[in-house]
Amino acid sequence: MSHHHGHSCNGESHDHDHDHDHSHDDDLTPAIQSSLYHYIEFDRIQTFNEEVPGSGKAVIQKPWDERLDDSKVLSSDVDEQLLIYVPFTGDVRLHSILIRAEPSPNAPRKLKLFTNRDDLDFSAAADTPAVQTLMIPQQPPGGDEVMELPIKRALFNNVHALTLFFEDNHSDGEEDVTTLSYLGFKGDFAQLRKDPVVTFYEAAANPADHKNLVPGAQYGSMGI
Repeated sequence: MSHHHGHSCNGESHDHDHDHDHSHDDDLTPAIQSSLYHYIEFDRIQTFNEEVPGSGKAVIQKPWDERLDDSKVLSSDVDEQLLIYVPFTGDVRLHSILIRAEPSPNAPRKLKLFTNRDDLDFSAAADTPAVQTLMIPQQPPGGDEVMELPIKRALFNNVHALTLFFEDNHSDGEEDVTTLSYLGFKGDFAQLRKDPVVTFYEAAANPADHKNLVPGAQYGSMGI
């Protein structure tokens, strides 16, 4: 995917002498009940304009009990925008987006969501009407919790892939780097997708048909 821009996105330690399993359960249960974590195809996540290769996948692959771990952070590279493609193992009904970012101007502000698209680059994501656009509030000073952003559920049924376009941050153009440290998804797993039937009559692929696709992306195997 080319990046056409002219301007430069808890674990809790319990050191007690006796068990507090109920505290651990209280912390995990609300988030895990409708988590889509186990239905994400992590190996096929694509993140564009990430400063460190693989960092987008890393913040999505954090389990809930590592959500406050700042050793893995996603930062944008040449400007403030980030584009992330997240495929799921089947169809899901999305309920909300979970995100954690520092209370700084580098925290993401505008998020555009697209469903079942593997052909978006930054230009297309900026120009294409999103299924829904979310404005991400900035954390108060000292805040470090995960924010849950509800979405319009009726618009996110039968989702087998979600594309997230973080269009800017809270710096009003003053900061070129957008950072976030945790990204998760809540919803319901609907069903397994069946692979499309490939017949012997299928025509050979025409490279011209894919002139707008992302270079290097594995579209043949791409579809949370």
